[in-house]
Amino acid sequence: MAERPDYDRMTSLTGLFFSQAARLGEKPFLWAKRDGTYAPTTWREAAETANRLARGLRAMGVKDGDRVVLCAENRPEWLIADIAIMAAGAITVPAYVTNTANDHAHIIEDSGAVAAIVGNDRIARHLLPAALNTARMQFVAGIDRLKVDQQGNFPVVQWDALIGKGEATADFVADRVAATRRNDLSCLVYTSGTGGAPKGVMLTHGSIICNCMGAHDILEELGLGDEVFLSFLPLSHSYEHTAGQFFPVSIGAQIYYAEGADTLATNMLEARPTIMTAVPRLYETMRTRILRGLENQPARNRALFHKAVRLGTKRYENPKSLGFGERLVDKTLDLLVRRKVAARFGGRLKGLVSGGAPLNREVGVFFTALGLRLMQGYGQTEASPVISCNPPFDIKIHTVGKALSGVEIAFAEDGEILVRGELVMQGYWNNPDATAAAIRDGWLHTGDIGVIDGDGYIEITDRKKDIIVNSGGDNVSPQRVEGFLTLQPEIGQAMVYGDKRPYLVALIVPDEAIAKAWAETHGKSADLGALSTDPDFVKLISAAVERVNLGLSQIERIRRFLIADEAFTIDNARLTPSLKIRRTEIKKAYGDALEALY
Repeated sequence: MAERPDYDRMTSLTGLFFSQAARLGEKPFLWAKRDGTYAPTTWREAAETANRLARGLRAMGVKDGDRVVLCAENRPEWLIADIAIMAAGAITVPAYVTNTANDHAHIIEDSGAVAAIVGNDRIARHLLPAALNTARMQFVAGIDRLKVDQQGNFPVVQWDALIGKGEATADFVADRVAATRRNDLSCLVYTSGTGGAPKGVMLTHGSIICNCMGAHDILEELGLGDEVFLSFLPLSHSYEHTAGQFFPVSIGAQIYYAEGADTLATNMLEARPTIMTAVPRLYETMRTRILRGLENQPARNRALFHKAVRLGTKRYENPKSLGFGERLVDKTLDLLVRRKVAARFGGRLKGLVSGGAPLNREVGVFFTALGLRLMQGYGQTEASPVISCNPPFDIKIHTVGKALSGVEIAFAEDGEILVRGELVMQGYWNNPDATAAAIRDGWLHTGDIGVIDGDGYIEITDRKKDIIVNSGGDNVSPQRVEGFLTLQPEIGQAMVYGDKRPYLVALIVPDEAIAKAWAETHGKSADLGALSTDPDFVKLISAAVERVNLGLSQIERIRRFLIADEAFTIDNARLTPSLKIRRTEIKKAYGDALEALY
């Protein structure tokens, strides 16, 4: 086991990075695909490039405290640019690659950014128009060579040229890094938001270091050593920014960058990660794929798989409930079933961490029963972002685990979870009213309702902002019902609706594969618009909804539903980049149709 990093003595994220680079030197650090094969960037190479890039930014006029937008896909240059921006004395403003020109305009204007680093032409096409219409923006730099050198009188600088400017500039980086303190701003992370304009969350170097410390203290039971992470979630999201970037840096781990959602399964086999962080939607998708692949297996294999799930679930619920014979069979199933499932994830996973949204208990139990340690955590951008997590060897799947070290938890009179500690944001950028509403007497008001058990495990019971209050005054958590709906194989996505109404209705997006297979079997069009009005297909979805209703209370049951004519995606603004549904946008599109169900 590696020695625990001295988080208390770390003064900045940049200091952390450069000290690790000096220690690890020629060891591989960042892995990305080159000519179809993963190839590494060493710690030394990353540090040297970050140093030159920081000097290049200063040569271009970036000053202490300036904000620099960073908008690129997950790749080594993202981390290098993030370090360079901070090493230059500036503040990183991460932005999603899926942002529209209007999204970029809001972030650039609100943050007062003076420069931007973008990944490629596709991103630049959306960001440049916003940059052109702002007074403070001085230049845009392209990681990949941008096809345009300038647009109007607006300078566009290439990555290599920016590094070249740094090589010709005196080296100030070590002194600048040494002068950075924990309470200095490191980044402005704009909340993706399920409704309303995103707000810039001010996170310090210390808030993220505090989070890394808490993550280490929870995960050290796994035997942290030469760890490998697979970075998949957008680095512009605070969850991946901390858990998928700076926590690996803090323990000297290697980071592989996934190519995309379509290649994730292949990338897992190539990277063979030891720790992986993801949102519940990814685990739900993995579970669906595993079960779908099982349908093509021989009957004997299917029987063994289901027995492994059954005995594993029984063992999780009550380890003492397995008889001697069942324990022997369960051990045999480790070899016949669970080892094969683990191989699909690369074969050396120590743990999977779920965060960003509630994990359905059935999904958590499924992976646990198959021998994969799935630890649900909890947090929000305003807390850098992780607040709590299940310990690896004492998991309570229905909870979000224990508060991380350095985190204080309290509860308001209405059950709202309150958080205090260095991890809490300094506030919202240029928004004192919103800051005052969120942080009172030093306590971050999370907006989540919860309880804590005798062992210190936190359970989220509701979300204040998302609670539906029906016309009878009953409170319903839409996320809970949506979670049950999307566990049905026929249902891919769902949004529950019914605030101030007598009962709940739902908007359903059918599972793409099942919809396509049903359409082919029945000689129908697979277009969702056509299927949404096909009586036989509606019956298929209705049967799935009724199965869910059997396990729900009377007030939670879905009385009527509507089939959407297209999936919720990031592109149509109905999903956030972290794959949460945008209720406001969905209601804009389907609100009248949902109201018509009453």
